[in-house]
Amino acid sequence: MKAYFYDNEPGDQRQDHDSGCQVSAGYLSNLGVLYYHCPSLSQVDALATERNYKNRDEITVSPEKMGDAYEEKVNMFFNEHLHEDEEIRYVLDGEGFFDVRSENDNWVRIKVGKDDLIIIPAGIYHRFTTDCNNYIKAMRLFKEEPKWTPLNRAQELDENPHRKRYVKSVVRLTHKLESETTLQEMAGTLSHEM
Repeated sequence: MKAYFYDNEPGDQRQDHDSGCQVSAGYLSNLGVLYYHCPSLSQVDALATERNYKNRDEITVSPEKMGDAYEEKVNMFFNEHLHEDEEIRYVLDGEGFFDVRSENDNWVRIKVGKDDLIIIPAGIYHRFTTDCNNYIKAMRLFKEEPKWTPLNRAQELDENPHRKRYVKSVVRLTHKLESETTLQEMAGTLSHEM
């Protein structure tokens, strides 16, 4: 996994679009995005049990698998949207990009590859695309029956209960982190004065 701020330069969505400003797994966690490296399926099974994921399936996104519908599907996945459930993906092969919105509404690009597992929280705006190799095979995990209902970004979604819950949790965490940083800075100032 590699995460960084998206460069917003024109060009194919499947290019890296790396701004050079890296983002840590800790920063992603503050956004509610969880990352795990799982080289064995037993690790995925343990996480699935811990988080009550009861169902799973596999999807291959490639021109060979999807035929003429590939470009349309990849463009659909790249429309900014949210889900009312967590989105859990475990990459079995290939690579792709999940872009998620930061607390300041900037894009953070997360490059995932084989053995990467990512959990996108309900209510966060995000999008997905394959990389320039046009191939990714992933396991999708679900708490209930498999469903994938994207809600494309629109002003009325600000009132969606899943969106409101997500925004409230990120704002609360951002204020907590700002408070901790201020306390650390004050402690540093006091120790220098003594």
